[in-house]
Amino acid sequence: MSARELVEFVKLALVALRLNKLRSALTTLGIIIGVASVIVMAAIGRGASIAMEKQIAALGTNVLNVMPGSMRVGARQLGFGGAPPFSEKDMRALREKAPDIAAISGQLNGSVNAVWGAANWSTTVNGVHAEYQDVRPWPLKSGRFFSADEVNRGAKVAVLGSSVTRELFDTVDPIGEIVRINNIPFEIIGVLTTRGQSGGPTDPDDVVVVPLTTARSRLVGRAFATVPDTVGMLQVRVADGADLAAVQEQIAGALRKQRNIAAGQDDNFSIRNFAQLLQTRNEQAQTLSLLLAVTAAMSLVVGGIGIMNIMLVSVTERTREIGLRMAVGARPLDVLAQFLTEAILLCLAGGLIGLLLGVVVVIVVSHIAGWTVSIGAGTVALAILASGAVGVIFGFVPARRAARLNPIDALRYE
Repeated sequence: MSARELVEFVKLALVALRLNKLRSALTTLGIIIGVASVIVMAAIGRGASIAMEKQIAALGTNVLNVMPGSMRVGARQLGFGGAPPFSEKDMRALREKAPDIAAISGQLNGSVNAVWGAANWSTTVNGVHAEYQDVRPWPLKSGRFFSADEVNRGAKVAVLGSSVTRELFDTVDPIGEIVRINNIPFEIIGVLTTRGQSGGPTDPDDVVVVPLTTARSRLVGRAFATVPDTVGMLQVRVADGADLAAVQEQIAGALRKQRNIAAGQDDNFSIRNFAQLLQTRNEQAQTLSLLLAVTAAMSLVVGGIGIMNIMLVSVTERTREIGLRMAVGARPLDVLAQFLTEAILLCLAGGLIGLLLGVVVVIVVSHIAGWTVSIGAGTVALAILASGAVGVIFGFVPARRAARLNPIDALRYE
């Protein structure tokens, strides 16, 4: 088939589609909805994966979360908080028994109320050690982080997340100001940079960071009364070049000995590896992509059946026209190409409209919900190619039926 013939087939197909505008539009609805849904789901899924990967990368793949819990009592498995929290003694034991630990910090979390002047804001407090900045580096927008000396003496100083700063101070510089946290005065010595939404339900910038000893004695200590020197959970950064799995085993062995866990007993703590979390997240993303592909295939198949149905009706309605074309010299291949071109154009038009609709929906969802979204070039190309493929596959049967008509019988058709 020459390029000239292809252009003629396209022109004839466009004329035929314009003669039945409403029917053509309704026929493409299945393809439009299918492609649009694929674009929207793929963009949201890919955006969520990107946001999660950024969050995990910010936390560090050589960071371990050691949490009290995962203790079995009878047939019941206790989660976080189901076992005694870690203590300063546990931290010292880890420093001695796990030499590949580069930095370690406890973390006590709780809900507090912060007041400055007439402004009042409910937020989360994180009580941490000074090494927290080495475990999970979080740049400061202004001011400084508290020192080890301030942690040791339980200084009433605080570093604010950007969301708390905005709600309490608006445009006022908070450095040096006194904020009452649960009615206790704290001097603001620093403001953290904005991390932004992480894809989860909570705002990571809605936080007040204070020395762990201060949080323990003045803000959230009552929840851990059974362990006076509690440090809550542990955040551990493994030294560069060290074997993460080996360090994880060192930590587990040291804690089992420190917490008097006999051989054969279940651990009353759990260790979370962010590298494993990233791998799990990638596996989940692959599963989601597979589900999206199945959904896309089903949507396009439904749209393709609609295309085939309407093309069969069109062949029946235009039987005399087909006979007339064959009588004046059109070959069966020409008739096949004409109807196949119509089916492909219908599907491509539906795919393009679905693509535009999907992009608009993604932009609106991103703006309203504040979600991270991302439309990959591969997704766009795949959507268009799939639309064309549907036209070929589901348009072939009607086109072949038209090409096989007997010219004499077609001319006699009423």
